[in-house]
Amino acid sequence: MQRVLKSIGAVPGFRASGMACGIKPEGRKDLALIVSENPATAAGVFTKNKIQSPSVKVTRSNLAKARTVRAVVVVSGNANACTGPRGLEDCRVIVRRLGKELGVPPQEILMASTGIIGVPLPREKIIGAVPQLVRRLSGGGLMRAAQAIRTTDLTTKTARVEYTQGKRKIIIGGMAKGSGMIHPNMATMLAFIQTNAAIDSAALRIALKQAVDGSFNRITVDGDCSTNDSVICLAGGGAASPRIACTGKSSKEFRAFGDALNEVCRILARKIVEDGEGATKFITVRVEGAKSARAARQAAFSVATSNLVKTAVFGEDPNWGRIICAVGNAGVSLRPDRVDISMGAIPLVRNGAPVPETSPKQLKKVMRKKSILIRIGLNLGREQAEVYTCDLSYDYVRINAEYSS
Repeated sequence: MQRVLKSIGAVPGFRASGMACGIKPEGRKDLALIVSENPATAAGVFTKNKIQSPSVKVTRSNLAKARTVRAVVVVSGNANACTGPRGLEDCRVIVRRLGKELGVPPQEILMASTGIIGVPLPREKIIGAVPQLVRRLSGGGLMRAAQAIRTTDLTTKTARVEYTQGKRKIIIGGMAKGSGMIHPNMATMLAFIQTNAAIDSAALRIALKQAVDGSFNRITVDGDCSTNDSVICLAGGGAASPRIACTGKSSKEFRAFGDALNEVCRILARKIVEDGEGATKFITVRVEGAKSARAARQAAFSVATSNLVKTAVFGEDPNWGRIICAVGNAGVSLRPDRVDISMGAIPLVRNGAPVPETSPKQLKKVMRKKSILIRIGLNLGREQAEVYTCDLSYDYVRINAEYSS
């Protein structure tokens, strides 16, 4: 049985730190480090944007070369993207310096970055902060690291799930950042997950991909995805429980680990949407009765990414015409005379036509809520999908017009 905890707390076998090195103004934290006390198996899922930050490239390369990983360093306030050959060299220099300070090979260190695109990393500031960053490592430092990875985020996003495997307690803790430029695959988001479970790297890759597909790849804020998106999971094996192997991907142990990892990712993904830039509403778009799972997901994203739908929800206007228009634009099999739409539990459209008995008073109550469900029935099959998004407000424009760090 899983136990979901609100705060990340400490994950046995991991230490972390977060500090300011001068990238962000006003002394805000901008540099984070997560270290596994034991050689950890690792897996990562990364942006599918064809333009990728050198931080992503170095991390992918190190994951491919190293059998185990010992640390992840995160720079916040500078994406180090589109910075030419210097960007790659900056990453390598920082990783080498950190490896020397930690006493581990540089290929066992992963790197992530987030922030302004097109500005070279302030390499000397980061290198100068490395000794202090390492000295500040502690088991309770994960929250400080979670604070340091934020950019336009208004909240610190963490999650933690516990369950038992035999007589051992397995803990999975995670942190994420993300607020704008959010859309599969993936979004302007970083997530770092740690666990004391013992699991083979191949099994961890499978579990992480499944978890990301059901969480971070089901959210959208503004339809844009970034150059730096990364989800990295480290398994330190400190629980000394039986090792989960790739051949056991359908085993009870693998399913239990996968369920807990899925829950951590779902919590973090939801927190990203709730903290969407300028957001006032959390919106769930649920499509049912599709011919295929892909069609259901495609239709749900068509509604969730519609600026007309998102602004209508911000204005608390139940404009179902915008919703059905987005469904029609989704490019999936459709019978207009079979489409049903409801807002919460209140039906708006039945068989492609308005429901005359809908109560405007009840509808207003639904639209005032902070969390809103848009439910769409295609009535062509049995497949369904959910996508999570937020409304589009005046503040979204203001935040992005003013963004500089």
